Amino acid sequence: MWAFLKAILVKWALIKSLLKILGSLGWLLPLAFLLKAVGIPLLIMLAVLAIPLLIVLAVIGLPLILVVVVGGALLTFTMWIVSMGLLALKIALPIIAIVWVIRWLTRSRDNGATETPPGADAA
Repeated sequence: MWAFLKAILVKWALIKSLLKILGSLGWLLPLAFLLKAVGIPLLIMLAVLAIPLLIVLAVIGLPLILVVVVGGALLTFTMWIVSMGLLALKIALPIIAIVWVIRWLTRSRDNGATETPPGADAA
């Protein structure tokens, strides 16, 4: 009987500690979904850009190690270009948002009022 109770208590402690560990990692799930949403299209773009060039290099007859090195260099360069574009977006988007909000706040409040054209009040 004691062995049975001991086994149940050990199982309960294991399940409790496992749930505690998994619960503490729960904040990583949104980050994982974000990386998956951004990373997979980025990998597809890199594959579309690099695979045809690697095939051409292999068909020309370059040694395999040279093809892999050139392909890696091209992938690195493409990744650098993409990261610079994302950096530019990180800088430009807040500026654009601030300008948009300022314009929205300072626009005239009488949207429906129409101005009379010059010379129309003489009639």
